[in-house]
This record gives sequence, C-alpha cells and structure tokens, in this order.
Amino acid sequence: MNALQFQKKLLSMQENMMNFALMLTANRDDAQDLMQDTTLKVLDNQEKFVDNINFKGWVLTVMRNIFINNYHKIVRTQTVVDQGVDLYNLDVVNDSGFDSPDGAYQIQEITKAINGLNNELKVPFSMFLSGYKYNEIADKLDVPLGTVKSRIFFARQELQKVLKDFRQG
Repeated sequence: MNALQFQKKLLSMQENMMNFALMLTANRDDAQDLMQDTTLKVLDNQEKFVDNINFKGWVLTVMRNIFINNYHKIVRTQTVVDQGVDLYNLDVVNDSGFDSPDGAYQIQEITKAINGLNNELKVPFSMFLSGYKYNEIADKLDVPLGTVKSRIFFARQELQKVLKDFRQG
C-alpha cells in the first residue's frame, strides 16, 4: 500500500475512530484529542503497518494504547506523596513471602508444582514466567503462536488444580 492509499484508508476510518474514541473517553473534546493523537501516531508509524494485517484493527489498537498510556500518565501525575511522612522508617509489614518460613515453603511448593508439569507445558510456561513474549517463545520452540498460548493456558489450569488444596490451607 503506497502513502496515498494509506492516507485515504485512514481518512475513511475517521467516523469509526471517533466512535471508538468516544467509547473510551466519554467526552467529545477528549475523543477529538485522542483521535488527533492517533492519526499522527499512525501516520508517523506508517512503515510499521504490514499489508496483510487488518488496518482498522491496527489503527484502533494504536488508539487504545494511546488512551491507556495517557490514563497511566494522568494517574502518575495525580499521585500525591505526603511530605510529612518519614518514608525511610515506614512501619510496613513485609509481605513479599520470601523472608518468612511460610513464604519460603509456598515458593518451594509452587516451584515443585511447576517442575511436575510435563515438558510440553513446563518449557513454554517457564519461558513466559521468565519474561519471554508469546511470539518469542513460539520462535524459540519453533511452534505456532496459538500452540504456545494454549500450552501456557493448560499449564495454568494444571497448576491451579495442583495448588488448589495448598491455597485453602
């Protein structure tokens, strides 16, 4: 798709974009701002669009991501830290689980349950826990993306069954 076709396609989507922006923001002015930000971002990243991908889905995903990022930015700027509190000596209970004997036992049980999975489920699940993205796992294991997602799903189900009694205890 050349630049002119890309721009025409984007312009033909303005009504869809506005409806989606209104759904996200519930405010006409904010929706127009979001639509403008999205249009600029899509035009700036035109070279990243792959022809065989759903154009409308791609554009609306860009819009949703901009909305989410803006929301997180607003939340961060509205977070207030009370300067009168001694942040260094807070009386906070350490709830990480690693420092207590019970927490260490829980970690051991979870690790044991993961190691008890068959390799077909354990390997992609462990890679996912290590921070790999689904597509990276699919590439490394040379299996389809859907297979990776389903194996991780089944691993979670299996772990929930195994750890069900443990959670109630």
